[in-house]
Amino acid sequence: MSAFLMSIFFVGMTDNEIFYLTNAMINSGEKIDLSFLNIPSSDKHSTGGIGDGTSLIIVPVVASLGICVPMMAGRGLGSTGGTLDKLESIPGFRTNIDKKNF
Repeated sequence: MSAFLMSIFFVGMTDNEIFYLTNAMINSGEKIDLSFLNIPSSDKHSTGGIGDGTSLIIVPVVASLGICVPMMAGRGLGSTGGTLDKLESIPGFRTNIDKKNF
């Protein structure tokens, strides 16, 4: 991974390479279809840890504009914990839900 990232840093990527890499990332793993909501949706992925304040501010602001933000977040990352660790400190906030309830 380090060599891959270093080569991108020094050589860059063509528009085609960016397109195909992004497309491969989008089409990997499991997807959840949210089209039935009939509103725009977007993911704000967070790695958690130090400097995690972006997710905790941006997601509610975007959601207040009517955009569904089913945030993918981490747990136990960095010295301050992941986003999930922070959110679970809010009484009543649930992060461990199954796909049906999601």
